[in-house]
Amino acid sequence: MATDNATSGGFGEVSRVRGVLFEYLSLGASVIGLVALGVLLVYVTIDAFDLANASPEWLLTYFLTLVAPFLAFCLYSANDAAVTRQSLVALGGGLVAVAVPFTAVEALVAPIPRLSWQLAYLFVVAVPVTAYLAYVGSRGRVGAVGFGLAGRLVGGIAIGLAVGTLFLVFDELVWFLAYTLGVVPAALAYGYGRYRDASIALTAAIPIGLLGALAAVLLRSVVTTYPSDLIIYLWTIAVPVAVAGGIVVAGRGGRTAGVAAGGVPLAVATAGGFLAGSVGLPASTTLIVLAVTGVPTAVYVHRALDVGEGLAGLALPALLVGGALVGALVVEAFGFPAPDPWLDASFVTEAPSRTAAEAGLYPAIVGSVIIIALVAVLSFVLGVGTSVFLEEYTAGSGLVGSLTRLLQVNIANLAAIPSVVYGLLGLGLFANLLGFGLGTAVTASLTLSLLILPITIISAQEAIRSVPDDLRRGSDAMGATRWQTTKNVVLPEALPGILTGTILALGRAIGETAPLIMIGAATTVFSAPSSLFSRFSAMPMQIYAWANFPQAEFRYGVVAAGVITLLIILIGMNGTAILLRNRAERGT
Repeated sequence: MATDNATSGGFGEVSRVRGVLFEYLSLGASVIGLVALGVLLVYVTIDAFDLANASPEWLLTYFLTLVAPFLAFCLYSANDAAVTRQSLVALGGGLVAVAVPFTAVEALVAPIPRLSWQLAYLFVVAVPVTAYLAYVGSRGRVGAVGFGLAGRLVGGIAIGLAVGTLFLVFDELVWFLAYTLGVVPAALAYGYGRYRDASIALTAAIPIGLLGALAAVLLRSVVTTYPSDLIIYLWTIAVPVAVAGGIVVAGRGGRTAGVAAGGVPLAVATAGGFLAGSVGLPASTTLIVLAVTGVPTAVYVHRALDVGEGLAGLALPALLVGGALVGALVVEAFGFPAPDPWLDASFVTEAPSRTAAEAGLYPAIVGSVIIIALVAVLSFVLGVGTSVFLEEYTAGSGLVGSLTRLLQVNIANLAAIPSVVYGLLGLGLFANLLGFGLGTAVTASLTLSLLILPITIISAQEAIRSVPDDLRRGSDAMGATRWQTTKNVVLPEALPGILTGTILALGRAIGETAPLIMIGAATTVFSAPSSLFSRFSAMPMQIYAWANFPQAEFRYGVVAAGVITLLIILIGMNGTAILLRNRAERGT
């Protein structure tokens, strides 16, 4: 309520004009920022895919064969006449609204560099409408089934490639021994304990796993005979994934369905792994990709068939692939001029080169994936552990309480320290004092983990603090210990907030360049790292090096392709984490 006493410490006289001005000022600042970012991304995309040289016929062909069927699928899923009318008006009216003023500006004022009205229509109308309809269509049952299937296919391929990349630096023989001697016995003990309700077996599972891991390290140099890499990955990754998928399906569809959901993808992955070598593909990575893609896809398809709703959505991947193939055939048949994109398959599979047309980002992609994987594990474990200790176990008063508050103030201050300072810390502590080496993956991972650790701790503390105390008191009243309350009540409730903070922190870590420069990371390497102590490069470092090349092809085309690749990996990583967060929210 307004008050007329401005000196009593209240709100004073409320001014509607000032409020409206502040509202529109905030709106204007947001719009300017979003437009500036959108224009930058548009030009980067045009350079990366060479869309400036795309003919109107090429754009129209793929719009009709790929984009239009996808929009029709989304409209069918939404099943809303109002949305259909609005979309048709936007697509048709936007065509005139973009073409006329764009042509007038170019005729009366000056040409707009690297932009035609077709590209303007693509980015101003087609892309926003497609994104909106994808969101609306995913709300329907048909769209949910289609996007769920497409997401599992794309996500499975990405996870399989990431796992295969990690084994470039991790010793697969140690992993084989640790899995055989530690993971399998521990899983058997845990399963027996759950089945027989034997607390001794449940308690012994973790020590058994740790002893197995220790034995693996000791036996690595003693045991001289090992299976081939393909057999190791089949035993340690493909078979467990297939068994897990089979158990899930068997629980709701019977034993036969479970065997089919786990066995068929496993057989396909095994055959694909053995055949991949004969056609020049990496056999182990092919096996992993097929296993982690096929089993979740089979589980999801079984669930969709079991529910029996929205089955038309299962055709979405075929619709997209078919549209792309038909578009390629039409372009080839009529000879439409096609762009020559800088971002293609060779760009992400080849090493850097001094020739722009042969430049690749593969070693830097591998380096970034390895670093982010290690940073995610280290920062999550250390950040959540520290926040749990500070929020749930330390005293709030007395000397310990004062020390805790002092520690929290310092953690908050550490979050504001420039990243270059963390680079100096990593150089002195990890590279020189501990001897991990200059520019190695382990030094970079530890340095970036320290960089984002304060952010992770603070966000996890806020998430834990937001859990209502009534839940803790209720758990205490049931006789649970503090650890049982923390594990079964507090952490599940706080997990969505913890994952949100971790996502934001990892997004910062993957784009950091200053700490990597300080620890001596190479701007360019020509091969992927073979161990955690190998010299490596990361995508920001390679992009930074290309930006300083004198040739215009590097500074525009190659750099733009590198930026788009970095954004795709960042969005994919954040998207996976957001899906996990949403699943955790539904679970709570």
